[in-house]
Amino acid sequence: MTTARPNEGLSRAQFKTLSLAALGGALEFYDFVIFVFFATTMGALFFPPDMPEWLRLVQTFGIFAAGYLARPLGGIVMAHFGDMHGRKRMFMLSILLMAIPTLLMGLLPTYAQVGVLAPLLLLLLRIMQGAAIGGEAPGAWVFVTEHVSSRHRNLACGSLSAGLCAGILIGSLVARTLNTALDPEQMLAWGWRLPFLLGGVFGLVAMYLRRLLHETPVFTEMQARRALSTELPLKNVLRAHRGAVVLTMLLTWLLTAAVVVTLLMIPTFLQQLGVDRGMALSANTLAITATVIGNLVIGWLADRFGAGRVLAMCSAVLGVSFWMFYSGTQAGGFSPGLYVLAGFSVGLTALVPAIAVSGFPAAVRFSGLSFSYNVAYAIAGGLTPILLSLAIKDNPAAPMYYIAAMAVLGVGLGLFVQLRGTRGENA
Repeated sequence: MTTARPNEGLSRAQFKTLSLAALGGALEFYDFVIFVFFATTMGALFFPPDMPEWLRLVQTFGIFAAGYLARPLGGIVMAHFGDMHGRKRMFMLSILLMAIPTLLMGLLPTYAQVGVLAPLLLLLLRIMQGAAIGGEAPGAWVFVTEHVSSRHRNLACGSLSAGLCAGILIGSLVARTLNTALDPEQMLAWGWRLPFLLGGVFGLVAMYLRRLLHETPVFTEMQARRALSTELPLKNVLRAHRGAVVLTMLLTWLLTAAVVVTLLMIPTFLQQLGVDRGMALSANTLAITATVIGNLVIGWLADRFGAGRVLAMCSAVLGVSFWMFYSGTQAGGFSPGLYVLAGFSVGLTALVPAIAVSGFPAAVRFSGLSFSYNVAYAIAGGLTPILLSLAIKDNPAAPMYYIAAMAVLGVGLGLFVQLRGTRGENA
């Protein structure tokens, strides 16, 4: 084993692994989320022009959500082979499966050119992206945690989550840049294609970076000892680790709400509340930057004070800050500072995989995390954009109430984890 002993810090090799994994994750996650930053534009291009705006938004977010619904299948298949044949191989495959459909999205014909075929093709490519990301996030978290000791598990997951959130930040910056440089006519004519074509290039860069990584010491040792799972890994998970599955699903629900609502959907909601598009995107960029920093800081804190305790605290801060921010915006008092605080609290996403990974033994870790995470994300992440888009039609405060409920869930989960003492299990 080459992982550090409990009383040691990260070695240079481990730091390099975390950095490369985070950077590659950022470039791949950009490919997955860039769609949402151009939701309004994509709705105008891929649906009939006489469709009501609220219905067009619902259908556009529906295509976005299809990516989440496709996650379980891709995640389960890749996790199976990751547990049986190696983490790195699946780590490489996921980026290829993401880059190709992203590139093709930038080449799609629009509704004006091919009619109803346009949204159908967009839906197909979005499903392909979902299958790829289904293996990416769980595989990446397993990969980084198996390169460090349990003492640094939260920080390792925090660095990877920071990378994934950096992908959202890159998407926000690209959207802001294009909306500043191009007028609406140029954006509709050809500008919308650029972020997807850029995503294809990012995918190739990420694939190159991952060639520099090595298989995890944990898997290498299991392979040498012939300690790999002798039965279908998922069967083992469902038979022997149901408690860990339920806990991971609940944690994933919290993560989904924090990321999808607070970071991805808010720019669109803010514009519906009367906030200028440029101001909404600028504030979103600041909030995502805070999330990137928050993942690292919160992961570091959790390694010292316990993941459960820190999760409860961050959930409470998220609920209060988001409530004050959203209610203030509704009243005409838009406060980017409160949004940044909420964004920093979204850094609790560092703790979700760290806690979840500790619940599964190494032989079925990838499958356990992937199944639990992707099924929960498919349900919560798939339904949230659609249901909230419908809910705000009658109740503009719906996002605020939803995040408040999720904050309560997060506090409860944090207290449960702290009392149970899950930090460090199955290291």
